[in-house]
Amino acid sequence: MKIVLDTSALIYWTLDSGKLTDSAQFAIENATEIIISSISIWEIGLKVKRKKLEIPLSIHAYVNKLNQLAHLEIQPVTTEIWLENLVLDWAHRDPADRTIVATAVLAGCPLVSSDREIKRFYKNTVW
Repeated sequence: MKIVLDTSALIYWTLDSGKLTDSAQFAIENATEIIISSISIWEIGLKVKRKKLEIPLSIHAYVNKLNQLAHLEIQPVTTEIWLENLVLDWAHRDPADRTIVATAVLAGCPLVSSDREIKRFYKNTVW
């Protein structure tokens, strides 16, 4: 099974797995392919820079560690994803959330997310 992780799920999975629900943990453990949007790297970097998030290593070292994880693909935000982002029938304004949902829509797979707004919009959300 292929899955997409939103930014929070990525952080929990890689840095604080105790915050994952059993359903989220199960989905991640049983995934044959885990996709994260490159916009999550941007979002994490901004939060670290603004001191809204602390991680135990630099953002560059964190991304290097992500690149070493089996079954993990950091997917660039392509033109196709941007276009899907634009046509989502969703009033949500957060560009990162919209891009992550668009990534899951185009991949046709579940999205692991604790975000209530995402769960209301994208019915194939696991948490």
